[in-house]
Amino acid sequence: MPTGAQILINGLVDGGVRACFANPGTSEMHFVAALDETPGLRPVLCLFEGVATGAADGYGRMTGRPACTLLHLGPGLAGGLPNLHNARRAATPVVNVVGDHALHHKRLDAPLESDIGALARTVSAWTRRTYYATELAGDVAAAVTAATGPPGAVATLVVPADVSWSDAGDPPPSARPAPARHGLVSVDAVTGAAGALRSGGGTALLLGGEAARGAGLAAAGRIAAATGAKLLCETFPARMERGAGRPAVERLAYLASGALRQLEGVRHLVLAGAASPVTFFAYPGQGGALVPQGCAVHTLAAGAEDVTAALEGLAEVVGPAANRVREEAAARPALPSGELTAESAAAVVGALLPEGAVVVDEANTSGLWLPGATAGAPPHDWLTLTGGAMGQGLPLSVGAGVACPDRPVLALVGDGASMYTLQALWTQAREGLDVTTVVFANRSYAILNLELGAVGAGAGGVRARRLLDLSGPSLDFVALANGMGVPAERAATAEEFAALLKRGLAEPGPFLIDCVVPPLA
Repeated sequence: MPTGAQILINGLVDGGVRACFANPGTSEMHFVAALDETPGLRPVLCLFEGVATGAADGYGRMTGRPACTLLHLGPGLAGGLPNLHNARRAATPVVNVVGDHALHHKRLDAPLESDIGALARTVSAWTRRTYYATELAGDVAAAVTAATGPPGAVATLVVPADVSWSDAGDPPPSARPAPARHGLVSVDAVTGAAGALRSGGGTALLLGGEAARGAGLAAAGRIAAATGAKLLCETFPARMERGAGRPAVERLAYLASGALRQLEGVRHLVLAGAASPVTFFAYPGQGGALVPQGCAVHTLAAGAEDVTAALEGLAEVVGPAANRVREEAAARPALPSGELTAESAAAVVGALLPEGAVVVDEANTSGLWLPGATAGAPPHDWLTLTGGAMGQGLPLSVGAGVACPDRPVLALVGDGASMYTLQALWTQAREGLDVTTVVFANRSYAILNLELGAVGAGAGGVRARRLLDLSGPSLDFVALANGMGVPAERAATAEEFAALLKRGLAEPGPFLIDCVVPPLA
């Protein structure tokens, strides 16, 4: 008889899961042992749960298929929650497998006992605990179905240790999940959006989810050309196709002042896979909604609806493009020289970014110049910090590297954020992933320095600033990377950074650049 662990792994493979990002413990040992019997599931060891969950997010964003995680009890799940939060906000398909104490052991209240279900429900669209090995085939099929959506979601399956080691019997033939189906497109929503966009000046189309890539993005470009609507994308898209030859789309600014300038004069805002825009945080004397007063908001497609089909339908209704679709022109900044700043570093990235690259962006303040510098680079994908939980960039690059071994991955991260999940570098080295990591080392939590004044807390004195400062001692990312098996060098000038970025992109395997830039004034 197959064990529950064998049934679990076979069910994952049958459901199209091909990668397992794992940080296992004692309760998952039967799952670990069963991996030898199922070559269809690639195990990837991560030294911290937040790396495993972030890597599953990156894999799902690039493939559209779920990876699974393997986590140990409640504390292990808790370690992975921040990047599961980001995956939830990105609508990424993830099957989150959490081992638990054997059922008869739970009543003893052993030290690792906790309410796993309560933790899981904070980030999961679907949660289930399996009580019998004979039910595991159906439960894993249901988990895969829930994860694949649409929309994609985190599905958490809690598997007690005795369910893993017990005989499971032969699974029923109906265990394989049915393919996901998008919901129907609302004709009223399409015609309503068409009427709004035809109303004249002051219209905008805000893209999110699948609308930021592929056929949806192409249809959005046609709609903008036919109606004159401004084409915008949500601030932190899960995956955005960018570069020369693709429709020109502005990302909505993170800072409220910038977003309000972009939306100034808009009287009709059409949402295509995006939510109505709001500020990340509340600020004294300011409202949180970014929609201009008097602007009508129209939802074209959301949730399980097929936003690509809705955009294609809308493109047909508004008619052929009156003007040529505005595409990003092929243009690169010149390689700068001299002082290395966040702005000159962005110019280097724009000048050297290769075609087909997958860019993982968690650069925050040091990344303010990156969108403009890379807009005319060859076609590439851009992944962002969807949920705002720090420490996503390096794990996301692991998942993207596993998902796309034939594409270069460029991780652009801040020094503060990278320290949340630096263990991802070890996994890059272990798996031989073609990831070039650029750490923008400005020696501070620079985003918090900006927010300190924005929330009206004042400039901050010595004691306050000490909580936002990362110098004394300064972090040595060259030594840290080398200690985890990743070659690394430090750049202090624009010329040095350009030479090292060329090297990192040309050589196979992981490479890290400690890019020393001054903090923003």
